[in-house]
Amino acid sequence: MRLDGRVAVITGAGSGIGAASALAMAKEGARVVVVDLNEASAKATVEQIEKAGGQALAVRADVTRATDNQMIVEKAVAAWGRLDVFFANAGVPQSPENVEDVDEALFDRIMAVNVKGVWLGAKYALPVMKKQRRGVFLITASTAAIRPRPGVQAYAASKGAVVTLTKSLALEAASHGVRVVSIAPVATETPMLPAFMGKRVVDDEGRARYVATVPRLRRRGDDHGHLRRSGRRPLHMTGSPTLRR
Repeated sequence: MRLDGRVAVITGAGSGIGAASALAMAKEGARVVVVDLNEASAKATVEQIEKAGGQALAVRADVTRATDNQMIVEKAVAAWGRLDVFFANAGVPQSPENVEDVDEALFDRIMAVNVKGVWLGAKYALPVMKKQRRGVFLITASTAAIRPRPGVQAYAASKGAVVTLTKSLALEAASHGVRVVSIAPVATETPMLPAFMGKRVVDDEGRARYVATVPRLRRRGDDHGHLRRSGRRPLHMTGSPTLRR
C-alpha cells in the first residue's frame, strides 16, 4: 500500500473531496485525522474508514483559528507519533455575483477559510515535517486560480493566493526534505457545487449546463491525484499546482 504507516491530516474531510481523500488514503494504509467544522460529518467519515478496516480520528476544528490548527497537529502527533501528510482542503465557495453585489463579510469569510486557513495549517504542520525531514503539505487550489469564471472574483482570488503560497512555502521547505504541492481541480460534484452554480440543489438541467462548460465534471472520489502527490514516488514534485480535469 502506497501510504502504509503514514499519518495524514485532512481538513474539510466531512464531505466532498476531503471525505473521498480520507477514504482513499486510509485504503492505502494511512492513519487519518479527519478534520471538519461539522463534528458529525467528521465522525461519519471516520466510521466509514473504520468499517473498511482503517484507522482514523475525528477532530472538530475551525481552520481560521490558530489554536485549532495547533491542536490538529498536536493530536496527530500525540496519537501516532508523526505527521507525513497535511492536506489543507477546507474551503468555502462563492455563488456567481457581480462584484458590486458581493457582501464584504462574504469576501472576508472566503479569504479567512481559503487562504488564512491554509497558511495557519502550514504554520503548525511544517515545523513538525521540517524536524522529521520528510512530509508533504497538500493544498486544494482550483482551476479558478488560473482560468477564473465570471462572478466568482473573491473565490478566484483566494485560490490564486494559495497557488502563490504553495510556491513560496515550497521554496522554504525544500531544503528540509518537505514538499508543498497544490491541486487545482475543475468542477467536482460535492456539496459546494450548487453554490458555484447559483442554485440551491444540483438539478439535471443545471448539471448538464455546467458540464458543457468544463472538460469533464468529476464526481466525488473520482480523482486520486492527491495519492500520487502524497506518496513516496513523486519526489521531484514541489511548488507546482497540478490541474485536475
